This record gives sequence, C-alpha cells and structure tokens, in this order.
Amino acid sequence: MTELVGLADVRAARELLAGVVRTTPLEPSRPLSAALGGPTWLKCENLQRAGSYKVRGAYVRISRLSEAERADGVVAASAGNHAQGVALAAGLVGTHATVFMPVNAPLPKVAATKGYGAQVELVGNTVDESLVAAQTYAERTGATLIHPFDHRDVIAGQGTVALEILEQCPEVRTIITGVGGGGLVSGMAVVAKALRPDVRIIGVQAAGAAAFPPSLVAGEPVRLPSFGTIADGIAVGRPGELTFTHVRKLVDEIVTVSEEDISRALLMLLERGKQVVEPAGAVGVAALLAGVVEVQAPVVAVLSGGNIDPLLMLRVIEHGLAAAGRYLRVTVRCSDRPGQLASLLGEIAEHRANVVDVEHQRANPHLRLGEVEVALSVETRGVEHSDTLISALRASGYQVVFAGEA
Repeated sequence: MTELVGLADVRAARELLAGVVRTTPLEPSRPLSAALGGPTWLKCENLQRAGSYKVRGAYVRISRLSEAERADGVVAASAGNHAQGVALAAGLVGTHATVFMPVNAPLPKVAATKGYGAQVELVGNTVDESLVAAQTYAERTGATLIHPFDHRDVIAGQGTVALEILEQCPEVRTIITGVGGGGLVSGMAVVAKALRPDVRIIGVQAAGAAAFPPSLVAGEPVRLPSFGTIADGIAVGRPGELTFTHVRKLVDEIVTVSEEDISRALLMLLERGKQVVEPAGAVGVAALLAGVVEVQAPVVAVLSGGNIDPLLMLRVIEHGLAAAGRYLRVTVRCSDRPGQLASLLGEIAEHRANVVDVEHQRANPHLRLGEVEVALSVETRGVEHSDTLISALRASGYQVVFAGEA
C-alpha cells in the first residue's frame, strides 16, 4: 500500500519554499466567467520563477539531499519545465544538474535550462525515453535522480499551489489543472481534500497523450503505445505509481481536450487575458471553453506554465484562429479568363474579409482545361462570417474546395 502525501508534508514544503518561489497572482477572467456563469480565476504559475510551477517540487526534493548526495550532483529528464526547475533549484542549493531532454525539445527551453547552469543531453524522442537515459546516468555516476512527478517531495512541493489558491480564493468550488504524470494535480488534491473536501479537483489531459483514463479503468498505471500533442509539457506515456494512487483516491475527474480546444484556449488567453501560456498550461482553460466538464463556480484554472517556443506560438495562433472560424483556408476553382482573379478578390473584399495570401496555379492535373485553382488564406470575423462568405462565393458560381476534398 502506497502511503499518500499528507497536508503536513505540503505545509513543510511551503516552509522550505519561503523566499525561493513567488506567490503567483490569481487573476479574474471575464470571458470564462461569462461563459460559465460564475466567477472564474486564473492561477498564474506561468509567472513563476523559471516559467512554471515545477521549481516548487524540484527545490523541495533537492534541498533535502544530504551533503554527500549534493556532491554527486542531480540528474533529471524533462521536455523543458521540470528541466528549468531542476536547473534553477540545483543552482540555489549548490549542486550540479545534468538534464536529459528529448531531441525535439523546444529550443528556448533547452537554452533556458543551460542558462540556469545545467548540462543538457538531448536523448530520445519523448520524455519517457529521456527518463530511461537519466536513470541509466544516475546508476552509472551516483547522481540523484529528480523524478519529474513520482516522488513524495515533488508532490508536496507542487501541492503548495493549492495552499495559495485556498488563501487567495477561499470560496472556490472547483480547481482545474493540466495533468501529465500527475504530480501537480496529486499535490493540489491532497491539500483540497484535507482543508476543503467539498472542492472538486479536475485534471485535464491532451487527448493525444491521455494515459490516466485507461489507467483508471485498468486500476493500475498503463503505458500508452504511442502519444503526441502540442502540449509537450504534459506529454507523458504512463502515470507514476505514486501519482496514480493519489489521482485514483483524491481527484474527482479526469477529462481530455483536443488540439483544437488547446489552440482556442491559447488564443483566448493571449487575446483576452493578456497571458503568454504554453499549450500544457492552457488545457484547464481549454476544458472549460470546450464544455467537456461540468463545474461549480467559483472556478480556479491553473495556468501551469508559460515557456512557449515563439515559432510554436505563431503556429498555434494561426491554428487557433482557424479553429475559431477567424482564419479560413480554402481553394477556389474558377474559369481561366482575364479578370477572373480580380473579380474573386473583389467579391471577398465586398464581404469585408481580408485576404492574407493567394496562390494561383494552372498545373494541377485534377483541373479541367480552361480552369484554374486559387488557394486563399482569409481573415474573417468568426464562423458565421466565414459561412456567409463561402455561401456567397458558391452562389456566384465559384467551386469552393476545402483541404481533404477532391
């Protein structure tokens, strides 16, 4: 029987973290409050030191090492946030960190981890593969493995987020957060169920990397045969033994969201909330916007991290605009005669849509003789505006074709 982390453990962790981490702000969200019909708040761990909540658990774990263990250094595996948390904590404690990261880890996260003084090794395609390399390194060198989620000290450190939430919003009824390996949601559930058992704790996973639902059905941690998501911070193929026990006993519900849901949430947070958040940090908001979970207000959604690659941000914004119906990609087939392209663009302009780019070609073998294909990217005001524009183009005799259509 695995013993659960207790409230006393989290409170002790908070004492260790005093002066090390910041109490992150709790910001109201008007769009979410309006959508849910009650007060909704954002716990901004994206503004934490090193850009995520991960430094909390990492520091608690590393600060409790003996002098001999510190002399041998620490090792970790991470896609980025735990890496930065371990690197920062190791520097504060006075030990050396080696961090194994997937070869496709975002470059800003790799650079930031190095900037905090850690030695970075790029190994494997997933965090799970990097973790195997980190475990091998620990066995070979004597370095202490700082697990990203499956350790009591780490869970206790992450649970301090919930202590702050209950102080900042004592009337809270629902807390929702992203879930990868389960360290954060486990720690928060420990606190909530000890101090406010009426508060519902909801975890959210990306549908493409959701290991907890099948594990809960099986009654034990189950490894996904494959997984992938833009939310690299929660792309974990198997729950931890310790975190699984906590989630099964203390967490009220685990739900999943799509990549489109995540993109829309990121766009809303950036546009309406003025918050720079990475995909993994936005899945709680994604679940609320998508309506995949019923909640009681007041609600607190944890923005668990803000370490997003600017290139990914550009792609996500574009994807989010498309998912929200504000960025339309279509191909229009029409007759190849002088002035036809001008007429097409003129009709789009009449409907007050903005053309972002145009590709005009005649070489497609699927085209009939005397026919051309015009690929368009168009900014619109939303789904209704997009539908109106498409209907108008078809009424004018244009053949509008979407991606995947013949």
